[in-house]
Amino acid sequence: MAEGKFAIIGLGQFGTSVAKNLSMLGAEVMAIDREIERVDIVKDDVAYAVALDSTDIKALKAQSIHEMDAVLLAIGENVEGLLLTTVLLLELKVKRIIARAVSEQQKIILQKLGVSEIILPEDEVGKMTAEMLLNPEIQSFMALPDGYEVVEVIVPRRLYGKYLEDLDIEATFNADIIALRRLFEERNALGVTEYKEHLIRNPKDVKSVLQKGDKLIMLATKKSIKQFLEINS
Repeated sequence: MAEGKFAIIGLGQFGTSVAKNLSMLGAEVMAIDREIERVDIVKDDVAYAVALDSTDIKALKAQSIHEMDAVLLAIGENVEGLLLTTVLLLELKVKRIIARAVSEQQKIILQKLGVSEIILPEDEVGKMTAEMLLNPEIQSFMALPDGYEVVEVIVPRRLYGKYLEDLDIEATFNADIIALRRLFEERNALGVTEYKEHLIRNPKDVKSVLQKGDKLIMLATKKSIKQFLEINS
């Protein structure tokens, strides 16, 4: 399970999604918004849900915001609120600030203020969609610095029935296997058979035989991923 304490400021669609998913992964999440209606939506899904004005430094101090491992600013279109909150978080010496920008101009301003981790969700979605259109085997995609990517790929049919540890993917394709996603047949409380997807961490350690429907989560360069996907060709 994930560990850490995180604050999400701004509970629009993006902030709410991050807050819920972080919480599901085991993190301690404080969800913050000035609108009580938005706070009410997530209050049952996170450790703490607080309605406050993030441009009020006293309100931030009262929630011990400086003790968080990271704070995500997902305020969105309220540019003034985003910038004022950013300045206050920097003043409070928050360990790590991640800010969502809605434009390149906003990104530049945040960088000038001293924020180094900035997300442009629309750009990221665009990159992911383009990658998935070009390579249907790729189920999800995240670009990283230095030309690396984390991708979830459908296992090529040529690898069905083979042990993952015998393939030596790390050496052959210069790729790290992070996890394996697989469907398992289970019976629910009513005795009905259903299929649920589970994540196998360190799959080589459990001597996994690859099968149809398996998905590998890999860290590699774009070139290495392309070579891996060409196994079927």
